[in-house]
Amino acid sequence: MIGRLRCLVLDCPDAWELAHFYRKLIGGEVESPYPRWAVGEGSAVLLGDAGPVLAFQSVADHRPPVWGAPEQQFHLDVRVDDLDVAHEDVLALGAVPLDDGGADAAWRVYADLAGHPFRLVTP
Repeated sequence: MIGRLRCLVLDCPDAWELAHFYRKLIGGEVESPYPRWAVGEGSAVLLGDAGPVLAFQSVADHRPPVWGAPEQQFHLDVRVDDLDVAHEDVLALGAVPLDDGGADAAWRVYADLAGHPFRLVTP
């Protein structure tokens, strides 16, 4: 092993706003700044009970990835119990639907406030 994963850092136009979007989606506490996980000025961190730490870094020239494009490299999966209920909840947070997966899919894809894709998935 060379090292340990410290956190996942998402570039975005507004770190504080995006951190609170994910707090409402997956829970946890937003800290800004948080010395241990700080990624510089204009940063916020979402600390949860489980899983990786999410850090958010404000960048002036943020360009969101395009879902399905060859250069789109990763997305976050968020487990939910009911896709229909979660769909309405994430829309209320400002998420944008990108792909409903079709009638029998156990997942749906959305963009967060900064355009990063995430999937809601069922067990």
